[in-house]
Amino acid sequence: MRARGVELDTVYLDLLAPAARHLGDLWTNDVCHFADVTIGLCRLQQVLRDFSPAFLRESSIRDDGRRALLMSVPGGQHTFGTHMVAEFFRRARWDVTTGAPVARDELIRIVRSQWFSIVGLSVSCEVQIDMLVKTIRLIRRASRNQAVGILVGGPVFIAHPEMVALVGADATAADGRQAPVQAENLLALIAKQS
Repeated sequence: MRARGVELDTVYLDLLAPAARHLGDLWTNDVCHFADVTIGLCRLQQVLRDFSPAFLRESSIRDDGRRALLMSVPGGQHTFGTHMVAEFFRRARWDVTTGAPVARDELIRIVRSQWFSIVGLSVSCEVQIDMLVKTIRLIRRASRNQAVGILVGGPVFIAHPEMVALVGADATAADGRQAPVQAENLLALIAKQS
């Protein structure tokens, strides 16, 4: 695809993201074993890492407080989507912190010790919604930034965007390309309210 001139945005959003969702569906429907899905996702992660320098080539981090923490909800195991969204934030010149899923106490320690303008949480299934609601409340109480914006993402919010307000978040995005745009809009709204 790259040799044919297909843009990396398209490769990420129209090939890698659907492939990751398909692997998840294969596992959920008991068509593939967990190990096979894990190997497939590792290969997708490698493709993402391999293309990252080219994807980010035109960006540089701004020193204007645009800091985002992007994580899976505590207890979540899926990180591919979070890493892809982080690529789009970096390309939009955000300072991004992301990592492996952590316990809720560790996540709260991170937002208490570091300043973030946005915290983005990914949810892979509805079972994680209760944990998400509790986590968002704790983040808002503990955050060094009392006006922190909360973005949520994942299949649950693509299917039911109205759930954003129900879980206590501020916004969601349909895909990685829209996530930094929504974050910028959210920051502009927060600035107006201040």
